[in-house]
Amino acid sequence: MKKDTIILGIETSCDETAVAIVKNGTTIISNVVASQIESHKRFGGVVPEIASRHHVEQMTVVLEEAFAQAELVWEDIDAIAVTEGPGLVGALLIGVNTAKALAFAKQKPLVGVHHIAGHIYANRLEKEFQFPLLALIVSGGHTELVLMQEHGSYEVIGETRDDAAGEAYDKVARMLRLPYPGGPQIDRLAVEGEANINFPRAWLEEGSYDFSFSGLKSSVINTIHNASQRGEELKNQDIAASFQASVVDVLVTKTLRAAKEYQVKQVIVAGGVAANSGLRNSLEEAFEETEIPLLIPPLKLCTDNAAMIAAAGTIAYEQGKRAGWDLNANPSLILE
Repeated sequence: MKKDTIILGIETSCDETAVAIVKNGTTIISNVVASQIESHKRFGGVVPEIASRHHVEQMTVVLEEAFAQAELVWEDIDAIAVTEGPGLVGALLIGVNTAKALAFAKQKPLVGVHHIAGHIYANRLEKEFQFPLLALIVSGGHTELVLMQEHGSYEVIGETRDDAAGEAYDKVARMLRLPYPGGPQIDRLAVEGEANINFPRAWLEEGSYDFSFSGLKSSVINTIHNASQRGEELKNQDIAASFQASVVDVLVTKTLRAAKEYQVKQVIVAGGVAANSGLRNSLEEAFEETEIPLLIPPLKLCTDNAAMIAAAGTIAYEQGKRAGWDLNANPSLILE
C-alpha cells in the first residue's frame, strides 16, 4: 500500500498566523489559525508592521498547537510547505524563515507555495478535482479566472485590471463608515436593502474575461457625495445591495461564460470573498441550470489558513518540486 503523505503547512501572507497538518492533500489532521482582526480594526485595515510582529509572537504557539491537535511528532512529517508569495513582504518573511529554520533543523524537504494556489486547493480538502476545471479567485487583492488542465497547472484567462473585488468592498465600506473588515459588513447590509441604485458594470471589450471594479467604486463614492451635496439621504442598506449586485453580476456572468467556452468539468470558487452570501447564492443559482458541478468551500476554508497551503504543497511535493535554502518572500509572485 502507498504510504500516506503528511505535509506541514505554514501561512503568514497577511494577518493570519496559521499552521496545519494535512494527509494526502485531502484530509485535514489539524488546522490552527491565530487571527489579528482585533489588532487592525482600530486602524481600518491591516498595518504591515503590526502584522509582522504578531506573526513573530504567535508562530511558536500556533505550531505547537497544530502538533498537539494532530497528535503527531516531527518524524511523521514528510515535508514543510510555506506561502512564499504574494502578500505583505514582512509577514511572508516570518513564515518563510520559520519554514526554512524548521526544514534545516529537522532535515525535511521544503516546498514553496503560491498563496492563490493554496486558495484553489482549499477546495480539494472537500472534494476531489475533475479536470479541466475553472477556478474563480476572489480575495482582498485578487480577482482572477484560472483554467487548470491538471494538478499544478495554472492558466490565468482573466484578471483584474485595477481594484480587485475585495479591495472595492473594503473601500466602499470605509465610505459607509463600516467597521473593519468591510466585506462581511456590506454583505450583511445588502441582505437588508434593495438594489435600487443603478451602479455600472464593467464588461470591458467583447470576449474579455478580465475584471475592473475601480469605476464601480468611484461611482459609489460619487453617488454618496452627490446625495450629501443635495441634502438627500441614501440608505446604507440600499447602497450595499446595489454595489454588491453589480460586483456579483459581473463575476457570475463571466465565470459562467468561461465555464461553457472552455467546456470544463468543474467550477470552483476560492478566496475570502467566496464567503460572501450574495456571490455564493448567485453562483449556485446560475450553475443549477447547467450540468457543470460547482464547488464552494465552507466558510472556514475561504479565509487564509494553512491547510490550503499544505494541500497545494502536497501536489508540488509529489511532483518533485523542492525549494532551496535561498527561498525568499516574493510579494509579487506570479501564479503561472
